[in-house]
Amino acid sequence: MNKKTARLAFIYCSILLFLFSCKVAKQSLKNFEYPTTVDTETRKINYQIKQTYQMHGISVSNQFAGARLNDFIAVNDTLFQAIISPENTPINPSPWYAFKLWSDQPKSIHIELKYTYGFNRYTPKISSDGNEWSVLNENLITKGKDSTSVFLKVNVSKDTLWIAAQEIEDHRKVGMWIDSLANSSILIHNGNAGVSVQGRPLYFIDIYDKSTIIKPTIVILSRQHPPEVTGYYALKSFLNTIVEQGGENGFLKKFRIMVYPMVNPDGVDLGHWRHNTGGIDLNRDWADYKQQEVRNIANHLVHEVNKSKNNVILGLDFHSTWEDVYYTMDASGPSKIDWFTPLWFQSMEQKITGYDINESSSGLGAPVTKGWFYQQFKAEGITYEIGDRTSRTFIKQKGQVAAESMMKVLLDNYDLVQKSNK
Repeated sequence: MNKKTARLAFIYCSILLFLFSCKVAKQSLKNFEYPTTVDTETRKINYQIKQTYQMHGISVSNQFAGARLNDFIAVNDTLFQAIISPENTPINPSPWYAFKLWSDQPKSIHIELKYTYGFNRYTPKISSDGNEWSVLNENLITKGKDSTSVFLKVNVSKDTLWIAAQEIEDHRKVGMWIDSLANSSILIHNGNAGVSVQGRPLYFIDIYDKSTIIKPTIVILSRQHPPEVTGYYALKSFLNTIVEQGGENGFLKKFRIMVYPMVNPDGVDLGHWRHNTGGIDLNRDWADYKQQEVRNIANHLVHEVNKSKNNVILGLDFHSTWEDVYYTMDASGPSKIDWFTPLWFQSMEQKITGYDINESSSGLGAPVTKGWFYQQFKAEGITYEIGDRTSRTFIKQKGQVAAESMMKVLLDNYDLVQKSNK
């Protein structure tokens, strides 16, 4: 190619790029009204006292990130009460607990998990190091006289025993995973979307090949609610798959993935049941952005989208609940890619033998992310829920298949994706 031809080609491509970029309307962060209004003004929370309790040769501590233990009482030398209270009320009954203990002498003891609000939800997990976890044998768990307590039988010694509602994935551990992900691939670009109220960084992961400019964009969130670790595990599998396959199959040449993997780092590290340090469920603040974490992430997202002239087509928010379910938009809000979800679900069912998607559709009822993705961008919004007790092996498989199916459906229908800009 001679210089004249190359220059003409450059001018032609620049004109096409300009014309295409004009199709993507500049976004501004908007406030929205929903049929169900939620007051998200900051409310007072009750901080647990960080300390090590010592009695009858037993030591129990909540002095670590992610801990939740409000009091520890000796009934006798082998029966103890672990008092578990939420950060404030009213609150969703997701009673998180986490503490570690050791003993001067090896012995078996009983611990009553006593909830001052709500009821037992999570099957206890145990660990010898706070990193590798297993489920406590069900034969060692006994229900109390009512739903406010449950009894555990454990063996203690001079070696530390960790007990928690779910595996502890605190802010530091998530940061280490993000760093390892970024070090493994040139497709990963990590940064922050600001900080939380207590100054913890709001992690941001940007996944793309070579450029972010004028790419249809998928936005992903996780950990708005601190105890929802299974949803976070699904997110990890989902992203690992995109990074491993998205470069080779061409997906990341055409699409951008923007990820905010820990929306509520303060709540996670403080061992909260549901809320941030403002005492608010962050997944009810996607209308007026009164809480710093939501406001910072929403502003960062809109700024990034405008800077790169992106068309946000899909928003996924990873959560945990009682069972695996996808909360989707109903027909009252047709999105830019309203054809996507049925094809995505069909592809997943074909890839996992005997798997039937559990879908629950609703409209714009409350200020949650599913509706916000639609309101702000007219994007398809989906809440990806994983059950509290779902097998970790299946979580990983499902996350992988979900990512593979999403990439295939969007690549196979790329002409329809491009039309969504118009």
